[in-house]
This record gives sequence, structure tokens and C-alpha cells, in this order.
Amino acid sequence: MDRWRIQRFDPFRELTDMQTEINRAFDAYFGGRPRMAEPDRAWAPPIDVYETREQLVVAVELPGVREKDIHLSMTGDVLSLRGQRSIAAEVPQESYHRIERWSGTFERHVQLPIPVQADKIRANYRDGVLEIRLPKLEEVKPREIKIEVS
Repeated sequence: MDRWRIQRFDPFRELTDMQTEINRAFDAYFGGRPRMAEPDRAWAPPIDVYETREQLVVAVELPGVREKDIHLSMTGDVLSLRGQRSIAAEVPQESYHRIERWSGTFERHVQLPIPVQADKIRANYRDGVLEIRLPKLEEVKPREIKIEVS
């Protein structure tokens, strides 16, 4: 039952976040200016994947990302999501005292655990959460089997 495994912990993401926090602590202690996100560094929005009777659902947290900056595609059994979140351009970099929100490009790829109808995928973006609904193929949907009495 490998498809039921919940994946929440990403050790490399945790190490990157820890390194960022350590750098911020040293900068604060030694009076350094806040560091801007490095332009070549990508952030990874958190993703939940769950299954209902009729479909597979992928929910992605993307607060502060404009809908036009999100791109979805499907290749085989892999759902790809990429985009960009920008820092407010109207605030000069030297005006910041602290920058903790991730910005820059992001890209995530999710290998789907079951076959879906790629031509019927629907995506909805509301309140900073992108919800992607992927209808299951008919042959993988649960079917009720009637038991006959002999």
C-alpha cells in the first residue's frame, strides 16, 4: 500500500530553512543589513495530495502569488507546477529591516499515484491556495459488487 504513505518531511528543505534562520540570527546580532533572497535560489510551496472516491486532489499554498504567475502542466503521470512570487517593487531594498517571506521562482513536480483523466483536470485559485482536481479513470474508481444468494 505504498500509495497511502503521507510525505510531509523534507530534510533538505528543513536544513535550508535552518541555515537561513542561523544567517538571520548572525546578521541581527552583528548589526548586518537584511539579506535579500538570492536570485538563483528557488523556494518550494507546500503541497497536499489526497484522494476522494471520484478524484485525486492536489492543494498548493501560494500566498502572494498572482494567478497569472502560476503555470500548470501534465506529462504522463507527472503534474508540474511552476511560477514566481516577487517582493514588493515599490519598497526599496534598503528600507527593509527583516525579510522572511520566500520570493523568486518555484517549481514542483508531483508523480500521481493513480491514473487520471488528463483532459478533465480543473484548477481553482482562491485565498492563496491552488486546488487542482484530477478525475480518476473509470477503471480505478471503486465499484460496488452485488453479492448474489444461491
